[in-house]
Amino acid sequence: MKITDARFAGSSTRVSQRPARALPEFAFIGRSNVGKSSLINMLTGRKGLAKTSSTPGKTQLVNHFVINDRWYLVDLPGYGYARLPQKEREELQNVISDYVLNSPDLVCLFVLIDSRHDVQKVDRDFIARLGEEGVPFALIFTKGDKMGPVALREQMERSKGILLEDWEELPPSFATSSLKGQGKEEVLDYVESILKTL
Repeated sequence: MKITDARFAGSSTRVSQRPARALPEFAFIGRSNVGKSSLINMLTGRKGLAKTSSTPGKTQLVNHFVINDRWYLVDLPGYGYARLPQKEREELQNVISDYVLNSPDLVCLFVLIDSRHDVQKVDRDFIARLGEEGVPFALIFTKGDKMGPVALREQMERSKGILLEDWEELPPSFATSSLKGQGKEEVLDYVESILKTL
C-alpha cells in the first residue's frame, strides 16, 4: 500500500466524540517515548503529522487521521510513565480504555515495543488485557536502527520469548526504524491485507 493522502480528522477523549464518518480504524499505542509519533510520520510520509516530543506523555488525546480516504490511523496516548499528576494519569488510562474497548471500528491495535530493551511488565500487563478483552493486535518493535540486524533479531526473539510465557502464540510482529524507513512496506501491506477481508 502507498499512502497518497493523510489528513487530520479530529481529536477526542471519548469514543462518542470520534469523527462522524465510520471507517476501519488501525490504532497505534505503546509506552511513553517508544517512538510512536516518529513511526506514524514515517508510515504516512508526512513529517509533522503526529507531533513528536522528547517529553513522555505528550499525546493526551485520541487523534484520528484519515488515510487515502479509506481508513483511519489512530494515534493513542502512551501508557505507563508520564510526567503527570496521578489524577491526570488515571484520566489518560480512561481515555485509552474507552477507545480500545469500545470503538466499534477498531480492526487492529498496533502495540509498539522499544526493540532495544526486553518487554517490560507494563507492556505485558497491557497486552494481557488485550487478550482478555479479545482486542485484535499486532506488535511493532521500534528503533530498529539502534542496533545491528543480528542483535535486533536476537532481542526481538528474546522479547517474544518473554511474551510467550503468557501466550500460546503471538500475533504478527514487525521490526521498524523511523530513521531508515525499515518496516514501512510490511506494516502497510499488513493493513492492506486486513482491509481486503472487511
